[in-house]
Amino acid sequence: MASLKSALRTAQHVRTATRGALLWGYEQRLAREVGEHGKLPRHLGLILDGNRRFAKAAGLQREMGHSFGADKAHEVLQWCLELGIPSATIWVLSTDNGGRDPEELAHILGLLEREARQLSVDPRIHGNRVRVRAIGQHDNFPPNVLAALNNLEESTAHYDGMRLNIAVGYGGREEITDAVQSYLRGQAAAGKSLTEVAQAITPDDIGAHLYAADQPDPDFIIRTSGEIRLSGFMLWQSVYSEYYFCDVYWPGFRRVDFLRALRDFQGRDRRFGK
Repeated sequence: MASLKSALRTAQHVRTATRGALLWGYEQRLAREVGEHGKLPRHLGLILDGNRRFAKAAGLQREMGHSFGADKAHEVLQWCLELGIPSATIWVLSTDNGGRDPEELAHILGLLEREARQLSVDPRIHGNRVRVRAIGQHDNFPPNVLAALNNLEESTAHYDGMRLNIAVGYGGREEITDAVQSYLRGQAAAGKSLTEVAQAITPDDIGAHLYAADQPDPDFIIRTSGEIRLSGFMLWQSVYSEYYFCDVYWPGFRRVDFLRALRDFQGRDRRFGK
């Protein structure tokens, strides 16, 4: 019996090693194909969905799911840097998430503060001259979280490398509302009447007041967890975005999944309504 168990364990180890080798080989092939094709998103959007369900499936506390999700964001940042993707927006916390359990929300905000402080001294950020910006509505954030985000933005504000937007307290409708309000305030300060503004306003006027107005619209948006919906992510800017819905929870998102998504993007014919 003991020898049978030992043989079964050995067979299991061999199967595991074989699967690992096959996956590694497949990943390397994908990386070559993506690199040789050359077409990459100018602005990649990432909807980080599935942290809590990942934790539940693994028998862990939900807070651990968010912690693993934060670690995964670091990995994906590295993948973007390696490929030379110019701009990325990661949606970490929505305005709707503000209604979650207070303990869970406090944990998420604590993670946000920790990650902001770590990024502000991360050699990858400074070595690659990554400019980081937190976008969204942050008025209700604790002072310590705001201070960490502000410090991160200020420490990278002069960089001219990759642009990384961290969407926290973010909602697509809220962004459009903020943009309209900002535009109207500017017109009022210039002495324009409401009638004059209404007659002259254009989509470009609104677009110029969005949170990341100085960056191209996202051309590719990936959502994890298998949910097939937009949830309001970059509503204004995503009119011509290509979407990819990945059937894996965010903490389990692998490099092979990332490369598979990019290969899919490279095979699409973007017509922009023509």
